[in-house]
Amino acid sequence: MKYSKSKLKNGYANKILNIDMGGITITTSELDPALKEYFIGGRSLGLYLLHQAITADTGASAPENPLILANGPLGGIPQFPGTAKAMAISLSPLTGIPGVSNFGGYFGAFLKYAGFDALKVTGKAERESIIVIDGFKEEVSVEEAPDLEEVFDLEKAIAERFESAGYDRRNIAFMTTGRGADNTTFGCINSHYYDVTKPKAGGRGIFRTKQAGRTGLGTVMRNKKIRAIVVLASYPHGDNPYGAADWERVRLAGSTLHKVVKEVDPKSLKMYRKGSAGLITFMNKPEYQCLPVKNFQSGSDPRAPQICGKFYEENLFEHRGMDGCFPGCNLQCTKGGWVTLVSGAHQGQKVWVDGPEYETAAGFGSNLGIWNPEFIMEANWHCDNYGIDTITTATIIAFLMECFQRGYLTKEDWTGGELNWGDESAALAFVHQLAHGETVMAKTAGKGMGELLSWVAGQYTGRTGLDPRPELYTFAMQTKGLPFSFYRTHRSLSMQGSYAAASDIGAHHAAAWLIKADLLGAFPTFEDKASALITYPRVRLGNDNMGVCKLPWVDVFNPESGRVTNTDMHINPASQKLYAEFFNGMMGREMTWEEIFEMTDRDINLQRVMNVMLYGENTVKYDWIPDRAISSTDDQLYTAEQEHNDRELARILDKPLAEIESMPIGEKRETLMNHRKGDLRKLIQVYYRQRGWSETGIPTITTLKRLGLWEFLTEEARVKITQLTC
Repeated sequence: MKYSKSKLKNGYANKILNIDMGGITITTSELDPALKEYFIGGRSLGLYLLHQAITADTGASAPENPLILANGPLGGIPQFPGTAKAMAISLSPLTGIPGVSNFGGYFGAFLKYAGFDALKVTGKAERESIIVIDGFKEEVSVEEAPDLEEVFDLEKAIAERFESAGYDRRNIAFMTTGRGADNTTFGCINSHYYDVTKPKAGGRGIFRTKQAGRTGLGTVMRNKKIRAIVVLASYPHGDNPYGAADWERVRLAGSTLHKVVKEVDPKSLKMYRKGSAGLITFMNKPEYQCLPVKNFQSGSDPRAPQICGKFYEENLFEHRGMDGCFPGCNLQCTKGGWVTLVSGAHQGQKVWVDGPEYETAAGFGSNLGIWNPEFIMEANWHCDNYGIDTITTATIIAFLMECFQRGYLTKEDWTGGELNWGDESAALAFVHQLAHGETVMAKTAGKGMGELLSWVAGQYTGRTGLDPRPELYTFAMQTKGLPFSFYRTHRSLSMQGSYAAASDIGAHHAAAWLIKADLLGAFPTFEDKASALITYPRVRLGNDNMGVCKLPWVDVFNPESGRVTNTDMHINPASQKLYAEFFNGMMGREMTWEEIFEMTDRDINLQRVMNVMLYGENTVKYDWIPDRAISSTDDQLYTAEQEHNDRELARILDKPLAEIESMPIGEKRETLMNHRKGDLRKLIQVYYRQRGWSETGIPTITTLKRLGLWEFLTEEARVKITQLTC
């Protein structure tokens, strides 16, 4: 299909690309000004498009369930740091509710340069396909895909195919997934882009990847028989190439934040050297106990320095070349290095690994009781190559390891023998089985934590006649079906509330990563914590709407923020003002950063409405986390942190410490667990109240009308909300 692209205006291409893979129907539609004004772009626009396409009965594998890739109006503008972000949105095959995942790289920007603010794909193809969006020829086509099931084989084939057709590798960006997405419900999508600066054998230049990892959107992509989506585009040129209302204002905001990043990061987190893996050191502090060890059983370990950012910085990361995932970002946190594989079909091959990020390092490291950084990098590479989410994979393996530890599984249950803490070979073997759909245990694990828990229970009941499910639920680390990302939350009630209620995709940190500020004492009261569960998601998810990265804001503390009064210092308000300058300069508006990010309440409530469509009156029951995320789940775990736990009980019960120390361990453990559960229930209710939701977590009609969202809901959704709240 031929199309005509327009000059960018206020950061928008003002077109949506629609592709039905069933009949190979390709159309474009104008971006409705009312939608653009209300939903901004990125995550918000994607959620609206999803809402309009589905009903309460739509399943993730249904042809009408769309896969949506959307950029935002501030994305793809290299004059400001961190403008690489775009969003993948669909119903999640892992959870059944809307799944969203942001990703970096060039794809979102190139999609905009090619003429589109969003791509919506529906239907199922009859053959394995590649979608090609050619911004040079202004042409969209669906072509036959090569018969390749591994991501990096496909990467090579795509690069060669379009380079031989005359395209520069720097003008090629694409999304892929692999065979692991076929065999699991948690397939990830890889975002590929060409880094011309990174050294390799015989020269420079490699393709690198970022991931839309969470909620299984790679599985949706594969269900539609799409192996890759390719965009061919070049950067806009001219005096005001992105159509800003005030281009100099945009440039000044960007140069100011560039200066903050350049001056602050080398003196603080050193993201430009360590990447996000540097966070392991903070989370591992004994006084915080927030680094998950052996399926969140403990929160600190003296071996953690072996997998921390400093070790990667000094031994494994390749620092030559540029490490930004998009031009113009001087945070340079996209670290990576070379490792020689010891398992799988590529054993002995030296490969480039993008990562690990903190989540992967903690997931395949401390949470499996493994302290080998090269193992972590290898696991990272295999997951990317197979197209499966590292976070979900690592959390599921940890659950299985604990099932073996506690006797719920035996070596007779897995042809590989046993999965034990620290067993690198067994863990890698299981990753390969998972991706290939081999062995009953791996096939079941590929269906997600809920199916896996039931299977483990069945194996154990068959041997003993006993039902282990109440115990299994305490350490099956998931919420709403989404396995945990890697923050142990015992000492952060705010983060418990984030995983339980503020993150509507399940237990993920993207919406409300409050743990660090909470540990530093930022939110002393229930009202403060509930307020933070609103204000921080406004900013974090608001960035997803606009197409910008959180890290230059959240991980680089602007010194000017320390001098701001009458606001939360930890939200880094001085940098927020720079984001507001960027937004206002692009849009021609005069809004405070608080007003800009408050608009995110619209899509947060829309996502909650879509969850309610599935959960109904049981919505509140899904806003909860496993006992393991709240407090000690057995006496041994209580004893491991007894000094801290006893002091907390003494405060709670208003008794002398000596009296607490003399109490039986089991009694103390149950008392502390019950108290923390009560605090979490209270926090959730305060959060609901501040959100304008009912006691069962359902947005009220009054709230939805106040936000102006009511008119954008489907008739089915309005009827459902009316039934549940009136």
